Amino acid sequence: MDHLLLSYTLFILISLSSFSGVEPITFKFINKCRHTIWPGLLSGAGTAQLPTTGFYLSSGKSRAVKIPISWSGRVWGRTLCTQDSTGKFSCVTGDCGSGKVECLGSGAQPPATLAEFTLNGADGLDFYDVSLVDGYNLPMLVIPKKVTRGGCGATGCLIDLNGACPKELKLSAAAGGGKGAVACRSACEAFGDPRFCCSEGYATPDTCGPSVYSLFFKHACPRSYSYAYDDKTSTYNCAGTDYDIIFCPLPYTSQKLLALRKDGVELPLVNKTMMYLRSHGSSSPGR
Repeated sequence: MDHLLLSYTLFILISLSSFSGVEPITFKFINKCRHTIWPGLLSGAGTAQLPTTGFYLSSGKSRAVKIPISWSGRVWGRTLCTQDSTGKFSCVTGDCGSGKVECLGSGAQPPATLAEFTLNGADGLDFYDVSLVDGYNLPMLVIPKKVTRGGCGATGCLIDLNGACPKELKLSAAAGGGKGAVACRSACEAFGDPRFCCSEGYATPDTCGPSVYSLFFKHACPRSYSYAYDDKTSTYNCAGTDYDIIFCPLPYTSQKLLALRKDGVELPLVNKTMMYLRSHGSSSPGR
């Protein structure tokens, strides 16, 4: 009898575990750029590094990566990457300094567009954003696959800002052997001024507000983080869903598709007066 009771108890525990919601979710990385990118992945403090921390993704291709249910961290795209005669791997933008395609626990060197996630956080919600606080190198869009609890708004920056970047923030393509800008630095990185970095005497929401430079990013990409205390209009949440992470999404196509989602987010994904920037004077890698 005890043996039967033990067997029944184990059966119940195994059955419950299969419905406990601990299955990993999927990040699908999609490259719509006209050039190869090398996505990087970095786990946050106290979170184990993923088995995959960087990989090659050619134009028009996608790759699915399984993510633990309570993971936190960031992902980004690297551009203009090469390997020298010694086998050292490096990128002009978004480089993680590992010397390899895998980032191995190292983060992106700014400027880089970042997608940041905290999965299964407060009330079981995922929290996510696309941040331009460390600058910008690629258009990026994050889309929850399902609209569930929390609103599940799409977020990102659909516009290629490199050509329109203020000249004092531009990262030149000289190192990449091309023409024009390949990335747009943050004012913090460019000038090191505490007022732009929200540091020292400007380290609170009351003392650090948006600058003319952060407003350049915010005006073009209203849902993206533009400076350290831009939380109210830049953090989104969802629950129990996978995510598409799209590099170089097409602004007009994306707007039409996302309009059907009816996620209730008041801010537009893109400032339509700046959508022309994608086709005027912007020299993205390999275009």
